[in-house]
This record gives sequence, C-alpha cells and structure tokens, in this order.
Amino acid sequence: MAQLLLEILSEEIPARMQARAAEDLKRLITGRLENDALKFESLQTFVTPRRLTLVVDGLPVETEAVEEVRRGPPKAAPEKAVAGFAKSNGVSVDQLEIRDTGKGEYYFAVVKEDARQTIDHMPLIVSEAVFNMGWPKSMRWNSTAMTWVRPIQSILAIFDGKPIDDVFQLGLKDKIPGLKIAMNYESAAAPGELEIPISNRTQGHRFMAPGEIKVKDFKDYEAKLRKAKVILDAGDRAEIIKAGAERLAAAKGLKLRDDPALLAEVAGLVEWPVPLIGAIDAQFMELPPEVLSESMRAHQKYFALETKGGALAPRFITVANIETKDVGAAIIAGNERVLRARLADARFFWDRDRKASLESRVAKLAEIVFHARLGTVAQKIDRLESLAAGLCEFIPGADRDQARAAARLAKADLTTAMVGEFPGLQGIMGRYYALNDGEHKDVADAIAAHYSPAGPGDTCPTAPTAIAVALADKIDSLVGFFAIDEKPTGSRDPFALRRAALGVIRIIIENGLRVPLREVIKSSYLLQPSEVLKDWEARMQAADIATKQAGLIEDEAKLDTGFEFGHILLPFFADRLKVQMRSGVRHDLIEAVFATPKPEGGAEDDLVRLLARVAALAEFLATDDGANLLVAYKRAANIVRIEEKNDGKEYTEEVQPNLFDSAFDIEDALWQKLISVQDSLNKLLREENFFEAMETLAQLRKPIDAFFENVTVNVKNNDAVRANRLGILRSIAVVMKKVADFSRIEG
Repeated sequence: MAQLLLEILSEEIPARMQARAAEDLKRLITGRLENDALKFESLQTFVTPRRLTLVVDGLPVETEAVEEVRRGPPKAAPEKAVAGFAKSNGVSVDQLEIRDTGKGEYYFAVVKEDARQTIDHMPLIVSEAVFNMGWPKSMRWNSTAMTWVRPIQSILAIFDGKPIDDVFQLGLKDKIPGLKIAMNYESAAAPGELEIPISNRTQGHRFMAPGEIKVKDFKDYEAKLRKAKVILDAGDRAEIIKAGAERLAAAKGLKLRDDPALLAEVAGLVEWPVPLIGAIDAQFMELPPEVLSESMRAHQKYFALETKGGALAPRFITVANIETKDVGAAIIAGNERVLRARLADARFFWDRDRKASLESRVAKLAEIVFHARLGTVAQKIDRLESLAAGLCEFIPGADRDQARAAARLAKADLTTAMVGEFPGLQGIMGRYYALNDGEHKDVADAIAAHYSPAGPGDTCPTAPTAIAVALADKIDSLVGFFAIDEKPTGSRDPFALRRAALGVIRIIIENGLRVPLREVIKSSYLLQPSEVLKDWEARMQAADIATKQAGLIEDEAKLDTGFEFGHILLPFFADRLKVQMRSGVRHDLIEAVFATPKPEGGAEDDLVRLLARVAALAEFLATDDGANLLVAYKRAANIVRIEEKNDGKEYTEEVQPNLFDSAFDIEDALWQKLISVQDSLNKLLREENFFEAMETLAQLRKPIDAFFENVTVNVKNNDAVRANRLGILRSIAVVMKKVADFSRIEG
C-alpha cells in the first residue's frame, strides 16, 4: 500500500480561514479518490499559518483491471443511435455484441479498463484539489490567472516515497495560462510567468530554520518539521500554548481565563508557539475590566489572567512565534508598549464618552440605518419600547416604565467612541454609562443583557426588565426580517435569525414564562414600518393563502394579517425548538403537539405548556397502552383516508347511534367512551393536567381494540352503516388530536 503526501507552502493564511481550508482540501481529495474508485485507509489534513498539508495512507499502488458490460439500444434501433452508443463507450460498432435479454435483443458494449498505476491518477486529483479550493477572499499576485488565498511559494507532492513533480505538471497543463511549474528552487520565471516549485522538499520555520528540507514520507516530514521548529498539528500547538500560559500564570499566583475561541485563533498564528507573560500598567486598571480584556483580546490577541478571586489581574499572556536569546524580554517589552498605547486610547474614549449621557445620544440613532427597509436604529428603538412594555404582562415582576426606559437606551452606546473602537462591548458599555448617568440598576443591567444569549454557551437574562428588552429585541428582528422576506435559507443566515429564535426559546423556557407567541408576534408585526405592512399584505393576497389556513381560521371575516403572519413565523420557532431540544426530546413529538390546537383554541404557541404536553405524551407512548393506541390511531386514520380516496368524498357526517348493530354493543361502547373521554379531555387540558389527560386517553384502548376485532367497517350492501362506522373511526382521530396530532408521530 502507498501513501500520498501533499503540502502547499504559502504566505501566511489568515487564522480564521485555516480550519475550513483543511476541511475543503480533505473533501476535494476524498471526492476525487472516490470518483476514481481509489480506496484508502485514512486521510488527514493539517494546517499551520504557512502550510496546508494532506496525507492519505493505504492507497493501492496499482488499480485493478475492470470489465463492465453496458446495455445499449435495441437491435432495431437506427444506425445513428447504435453508432452513438458505441462512440460513447469508446468502442467501434463492430465490437458491439447483440444479446437476447428475454425482452428482446439489444446491443451491448463490453468496456474493459486495464490496470493502471495509481500515480497516473495523481495529476488531476491533486492539481484540481489545490487549484479548485474556494476561499472567502483570494488574491492574484501576478499577471497570470492564478488565484489563491495568499501567494504560493512551493508545493510538496510525494506518492509511494517518490516525488510526483513531473506527473503533477501534466495535471496543470493548459489549466492556468502563464503558470510555470519549476522542478527546483533555482529556476527563474520569465516575465509574465508565475513559478511554483514542486518537489519532495519544503522549508522549516521562517526565522529559526529557514533552510530546505527533503522528505520521503509523512513520518519523516512531521519529524523533520518539528526539528525545524514547526509543529504541524494545530491541536498540539493549542495544548502547548495553554500549558505554557497556565504555567506562567501559576508562577505569579494567577490563573488563565478560559477562552477556547482565542486559543484556537492564536494556534493558527504561530508555527512554534512560545508563551510569554507581560504586565499592564497600574494606571489603566481603573478602566472597566471588559475594556481591558477586549482591548487585549480583539486587537492584540493576548490572553487575560485572573486573580484567585476571579478579578482581572494586571498581567497578560502573549504568544511569540520565535525563541530568542533574551528569553522574550524584548518581545514582552514591545507588546507592553503597544498595549499601553491601546489602553491610553481606551481611557481617552472612556473619559470622553461619560461627558454625554446615554439619553442625549438617543437622537443620534436616527443617523444609523438598521436595515434599508426596516428603518433606522431609532425606529427600531421605538418598536422595542412598545413591545417590551407589552411583554411585561407575561413576565412576573416586570415594570413597564423600567422596560421602556431600558429599551430606549439599549442601543445608545452604539454612538460612543468606545463601542466604535470595540464593537464587542456594545451593551456592556451601555450599562457602565447608564450607571454613570444615575439610571436605575435594573435598567442598566437590562441594557447589558439585552443581546443575550449570544450563543449556546451564553447565559440567559433572568431579571424581569432584562428579559422584556431581550425578548423584544429578538422578536422585532425576527418579525421584521421575515416580513421583508429575508428568511434564512440553507446555511445562509446573514441576520442571525436562527440564533435570535433560539434566544427567544431559551429565555422563555429557562425562565418558565407563559408567553403567547402568536399574540406577541402579531403585536410586533403591527409595529413594523407601514411600507413593510403594505408590501406584506400585497404579497399575501397575491399568494392567496388567507383562505388556505385549514383548521386554523374558523371565521375568515376575523382574519387579519397579524394572525396570518404568526402562522408563518411559528413553524420557524418549531424548527428551532427541535434544535434546542435535540438531546432527550423527540422531534416528532414536538411536531405533534405544535400541530395541536390549544385548549382555548388556535395553534399551540406557549412553549412552556408545549414542553409539558410533550413530556406527558412521551411518557404515555412509552407505556403499553400508549404504543397500542398509536397503532390503533394509524390504522383508523389509514382506513378513513383510503376509503375517502376511493369514494371521492369525506365522511364528516355526524355519527348516528341508531345505525349501530343491535346484536352487540361494541360500537355503542366505543362511541360512549369517545364522548366521555372527549369531555374529560376538554376539562383536563384547560386545567393543564396533561399526565391525567394521557391516563384518560388510555381508556380508549380496550374499546378500540374490541371494535377492530369484532366489527367489519366496509360492510357490503349497506352504505349507511359503512359511512357511520367510518365516521366512528374519524371521531377517534378527532378525540385523540385534542392531545396531539398522532399522524406526525413515528412508529
């Protein structure tokens, strides 16, 4: 078995692009190998700031000979069709065979593919992977058509221990005009040409081991790179950084602040990580700790350190890419000098921003566009004030005046110099400035928390005022962007609406709030700009969906666009709820309850109640009665569906007890139990006694089983009795749907 080793050495690849580049190279090479039927044992990719590496183990040295028989047109086909079939398979018409298939005689082509050296496949496999990689941003660094994320310096390509430079060149022939493949590092490109050396050689660390390295396989390559001060694996570099930083912090009685994202980014900035510890001038420690840490993190990529009590320490960790004779003293001094200048700017912003109150900054929000069709940030703030105040009705302990005040000031810090310099501090700085202005602590805290949760690892606001503003902000964005048809599609979600919906769900569930989402969505919809509402109504009328909300609209005269809009946005929440509850809660049960009307009417939109219903339903289905009742439901629904399709009509007539078979009382027993259970369910569901409702539903199992065992639904020569029995089966579905839409449950 053979090994393929590939390395693209280039100028520094941006850290944020490295992980995706490694995945893309892996995907492209894997696809080409599979396309050429080349099996392999393992495939790995590695990435450093300067090199993208791939190694494939367990490749065959030679492919097997293949013979394939392909059927063509029938014997009576026109000559042109036969000739075309022969040509497409690389044989002459005389080489075609005529065989009897049992359904007539057909032409067959026997296509033979001789065994090939695997190395013959490498030119296209490797060259197409390298030069077909997509980058978020790429550059052209010569007059040729060659583009990549950064200028390529050389390519290392080895198959089965041998360099494949000469074969690789064939794969690039005529692909990139002006591209010259050099067989060594000494060749010189002519004017208008771009020279890329391709061989079995690479280079070590740019400063500490800049010489050429000749390798024969991956093991040799990795070992020689490490000797040349290059650690190939990003995970290993991250571990070295973390361990070194923790060791330096512990020596000062401090601890490293956990920051996985920064750790991954810094690991992508160095090939030979050397952690160093520096000091922050005492004069800057009076700044808010978030300002200090954000300044270090965002601009300098420094790690913050904490005291044992969790306070920000006057120290930081920087990571060099080189070992020095002075053990990093000059590097530390340089970084401290740069940080000093950064923090001096931050202190200037801090002092200047506090001279103007947040309230005085609100008017400036009219100069910031939120979205071309949704208005300015000032207009968004007006919507937030109204929506946050309205949400207080569903948030115990919430004060409308405080919610309005917090919503009004929530975005004011966007106009400050500090947030302009450090966008990651929006909301946080608003809190500090609000406290400086003498605002109520709950108002200030709400300003800081209204962006939360920003991700799955972020905490949710728990204070009533903060909850009101956070919900209002996210719901306004969801409603607004859905109204202008800017919904997420596939992996595209430029306005982070999926994250906003998950935020709404988490805030509601984690705080146990009884929020009627449909009502809130409607309120938010009616607050949107009038042009948006007019456009939405026009689109809805054009789509003619108003009369198609089967089962949800009882009186079309009462229909309004707010109701209509809620019906369209709620399924998005249902999808996000499945994501949020993917561990431990079945998706089909969420769908089944979401599709079930509330006890008071209308689709379920109370997430706390919905999850309580789902929990009760899951427990019920885990019992023998629940499992059997689900089977009975599906059997009844299938019979009705098939018969209605066959008959071209729906059996919605009222069940007539006088048509029951008087010889036995099975039909009557089931019917009476359906009536009794339905009455009980109505009461229990209104009281939200869902577990007892499931127990009540279980009473249907025995009479339904008896019905199917003893009653023939499709009786002959008696259409009235048949229709009546189909009506009973439909009634089973109607009663059970009060609990959940069992048609959506798997099993």
